[in-house]
Amino acid sequence: MFSPAFTIVQGMAKIKLIGVAVITLCIAFLQLSAQDKPVYKDNSKPIDARVKDLVSRLTLEEKVSLLGYNSKAVPRLSIPAYNWWNEALHGVARAGEATIFAQAIGMAATFNNDLLKEVSTAISTEARAKYNLATAQDRHLQYMGLTFWTPNINIFRDPRWGRGQETYGEDPYLTATMGTAFVKGLQGDDPDHLKASATAKHFAVHSGPEATRDYFDAVVDEKDLRETYLYAFHALVSGGVESVMSAYNKVNGTPNSINKMLLTDILRKEWGFKGHVVTDCGALDDVFSTHKSLPGPVETAAAAIKAGIDLDCSTVLQNDALKAVRQGLLTEKEIDNALSALLRTQMKLGFYDAAAVSPYYKYGADSVHNAAHIALARKAAQQSMVLLKNDNNVLPLAKSKYSSIMVLGPNAASLDAMIANYHGTSSKVVNFVEGITSAVGPATRVEYDLGCDYKDTTHFGGIWAAGNADATIAVIGLSPVLEGEAGDAFLSETGGDRKNLSLPASEIAFMKALRKSVKNKPLIAVITAGSDVDADAIAPYADAILLAWYPGEQGGNALADVIFGDVSPSGHLPLTFYKALSNVPDYKDYSMKGRTYRYYTGPVQYPFGFGLSYTTFAYQANGNLKSKYNSADTVSVTVRVKNTGKADGDEVVQAYIQYPEIDRMPVKELKAFKRTSVSQGAEQSVTLRIPVKELQKWDMKTHSWKIYPGSYKLVLGSNSQDAKVTLPFTVAQ
Repeated sequence: MFSPAFTIVQGMAKIKLIGVAVITLCIAFLQLSAQDKPVYKDNSKPIDARVKDLVSRLTLEEKVSLLGYNSKAVPRLSIPAYNWWNEALHGVARAGEATIFAQAIGMAATFNNDLLKEVSTAISTEARAKYNLATAQDRHLQYMGLTFWTPNINIFRDPRWGRGQETYGEDPYLTATMGTAFVKGLQGDDPDHLKASATAKHFAVHSGPEATRDYFDAVVDEKDLRETYLYAFHALVSGGVESVMSAYNKVNGTPNSINKMLLTDILRKEWGFKGHVVTDCGALDDVFSTHKSLPGPVETAAAAIKAGIDLDCSTVLQNDALKAVRQGLLTEKEIDNALSALLRTQMKLGFYDAAAVSPYYKYGADSVHNAAHIALARKAAQQSMVLLKNDNNVLPLAKSKYSSIMVLGPNAASLDAMIANYHGTSSKVVNFVEGITSAVGPATRVEYDLGCDYKDTTHFGGIWAAGNADATIAVIGLSPVLEGEAGDAFLSETGGDRKNLSLPASEIAFMKALRKSVKNKPLIAVITAGSDVDADAIAPYADAILLAWYPGEQGGNALADVIFGDVSPSGHLPLTFYKALSNVPDYKDYSMKGRTYRYYTGPVQYPFGFGLSYTTFAYQANGNLKSKYNSADTVSVTVRVKNTGKADGDEVVQAYIQYPEIDRMPVKELKAFKRTSVSQGAEQSVTLRIPVKELQKWDMKTHSWKIYPGSYKLVLGSNSQDAKVTLPFTVAQ
């Protein structure tokens, strides 16, 4: 008979054996589960292996269904429907509440790529949060995804183009620098996860006319193509942009969306692009319907995929790629290659992982339109505004000196003039009237009147009231219904573009009437626009002129900050303000000869890079450059910037290169810039570096890049016609 102690020990041994057995079974089950988990859902595997596995599980019909922007669900593989079409030009657009930042052209005017990266970081944070909130409710909606078709890095070659407001201006280097910064903020810094996907658009040689964008042929030679139109795209590809969008138009006879030379030979083979290519919306339909380059959609579907298109913003690929395969125009392997590019992007975004795997899965409602993002919108708007005129230093206005202020004009309380195109919605948009009213407080009398409209040249409001106020702020200019994309700018007489540089005649007459009424009291003109406008037409009637662009939801507060001197204006023009369009080549001519500050030698109202401040700055270079540089060298200069005026301010040091006198060299060219804050009476050192390789130009004889030996000059100043410091150097053979 066993003792009680022995029985207890024997029982414990049995329990231990059972425990071991249970653990063994659990381990076996987990191992079996891991083995059953498909490779495409295993985030420990390389992305290419995951993509290959997923492609192998799809039928040809399913593969084709995923090639359109409105891609279909594949329930048997737990693939949800996904809409690739999302916008975030200057804030998450068309998707409900979001912070609305200054329009892209205004962001370019900041000459502050670090600030733009902050802005796009905020945009991608809001995008992730909105995506998390929507998908948690099983909502898979257009404009609520993570693949954004922005930034627009086309060159603003002609001020008539309505969509120029969406760009970073007329200069390739500025466009490349600002565009790269935007992409980095939007896509995030995590090497293994995309925060969102950015798209460089519209590839290539695309900047109007809007009315004929679906069928015009941009004829351009290799030199302008490489040096001007492709420069920023190459920079963004080198910077890791995830997507590129093809443009509507032809280039030298071939529609962009079936242009193998651009999409495969240059983009993929030469530049090493690893992301996906999407068409502009309806561009494949244009190939056969307006360009008439191919007989129909089946041939177009085949040609597009063979040229390098992966995703179609229409239904041509989804409807006709399968037919192209069955007709022998396309192979399933070519379908696989296109689909694989799309799936790689989705894998990077975490679409096939558990939500918690993403470093961004906790973003929620408190990440959208919060106090920090609103403050950033105000800062961006402040730095974007360009002071064009300031007679007798009428600005800034001292609040204590003005007991009554009249704010009036067609855009003084306009929502459209604040938010531009491709915008989100916000419950906290502060228009110019509200910004001025809030800044001066309840002890100051502020009045508002619409003043005039965009057409009537004889009937005006607020004229008497302006004469009865101590100071008048007139907000005039354009709006996104007068300039913009074809169809959206519905009051444009030319399909979204502008016929001329003029302000509406009604506004010029209005300013003239205001001047008579206010007599010698301050009259400040604020111009809203996304492009070059004829400011000279109202200059005789205004003591000061501020260009506010389309400044975003905090534009009203930012304007007040500038007008009352809380910040000194520091924006600089990212495009030339011409004296007249008669000095500029025909709008349809895509040659760069005579265009932009790089090739234009005629009269201007304001040069590229221009912008006044409430203070003044002096430059002194610390030592000279080396006398001679080789192609592997970097030109480096340090300049001391001294604030010689009576206010704190920001200066934008701009470095231009003047080239040897060789045919078709630019007059000069921006190759570095740096914004710096300098207190009154203080100095700051700024170092600028320009790799000699940046001075290369396209050789038409060898069809390759070449650094031309000879005499160069580095010119430092506050705009393209300013020369505070000039330093000569040579580049060796």
